[in-house]
Amino acid sequence: MKPRIHQLPPLSSICLSCRFKSPQPHPNLTPLLTQPKRSLATGPPPRLSSSPFGQASTLVDKQDSFLPPDFAPPYQDPNNPKPKSNANFDTALTYKAPRKKDRPHRLHIYATRHNCHITLTTGSRLPLLSLSAGNLGFRKANRGTYDAAYQLAAFMMGKINGSGMLNEEYPGKGGPIRGLEVVLRDFGPGREAASKILLGNEGRRVREKVVAVMDSTRLKHGGTRSPKPRRLG
Repeated sequence: MKPRIHQLPPLSSICLSCRFKSPQPHPNLTPLLTQPKRSLATGPPPRLSSSPFGQASTLVDKQDSFLPPDFAPPYQDPNNPKPKSNANFDTALTYKAPRKKDRPHRLHIYATRHNCHITLTTGSRLPLLSLSAGNLGFRKANRGTYDAAYQLAAFMMGKINGSGMLNEEYPGKGGPIRGLEVVLRDFGPGREAASKILLGNEGRRVREKVVAVMDSTRLKHGGTRSPKPRRLG
């Protein structure tokens, strides 16, 4: 009677955790276990890819496809265990946001269909001046007109010029206005009226401090159901 030879099951029927725990290694895994390790200076570590047909795993000795062709791993000094980082990543890590007191002032122009609000804030977003068309004596439907927003913007420019905020020696709250960001919101009649004042003679000194013009109109992504349209007559 011939002696019975012990045969190992196919590699596809063995789970991944049991392949390396077995005291007797599978012959197909022998080249994987004897493969020498790579250091950081020679490139990325090898990667295993298994075939969908249950064949033996093969060693992929190529770099990942998402790496650029000119990518080089950081150099590692054998005497210093801490590797040096690439210069490309140093700029992103050393970026510092500007301090709040160094940020420019902001002029918020909120122009709705029914009113217009203009607010001047400091670099840390603390309000300095806040006016609306109702503060000038306009009532009810007159607050949403173009003329009301035009007079409001002209009055606001006069307040800023008369308070001395544009002078470097201004000792008040928030300090002098060295830079100004104009923030527009919504599309009421006051949007165009305030722009006319800034581009005219009334906003000449304030216009010299403007460093940016932004739009912060709210956009609804889905959201709640809109009110039904108004029907007259």
